Amino acid sequence: MIGYLLLFVIIFIITSSLRTLFVPTALQEKYLSWESFIYLIFIFSTIFLGFGLIYFIFIQNGFTILLVNGNEVKDTITSLHTCFYFSGLTLFSVGYGDVVPVGIGRGIAIIEALIGYTVPASFIVRTVVDFKKERG
Repeated sequence: MIGYLLLFVIIFIITSSLRTLFVPTALQEKYLSWESFIYLIFIFSTIFLGFGLIYFIFIQNGFTILLVNGNEVKDTITSLHTCFYFSGLTLFSVGYGDVVPVGIGRGIAIIEALIGYTVPASFIVRTVVDFKKERG
């Protein structure tokens, strides 16, 4: 039960982080700057850590969602490392193939990959739109 509550909290935090991309006052600097770059790093970090913890919670609750070289990821502390590794590979679309999602893990990985593709695009669009509004 605590795992599912934690899952809800993690999803809420990820959603809140993504929501800041669409709030007009989220970035004070309008054009590309170091502040904007750091802001984007924080968004990616939230997504990366959040999805890594989501994978880990499912493994802790007995679901088989990741395979490493064909072997099931067991409920150990090294599985946390594997979950973060897979989350990073999925978010940044590298995908070496050594860790493979199965079952519900495939759906979660698709959602994470979709977010990984859309965050940079929405960030760039937002920056360009804000810059055009500023110039008039």
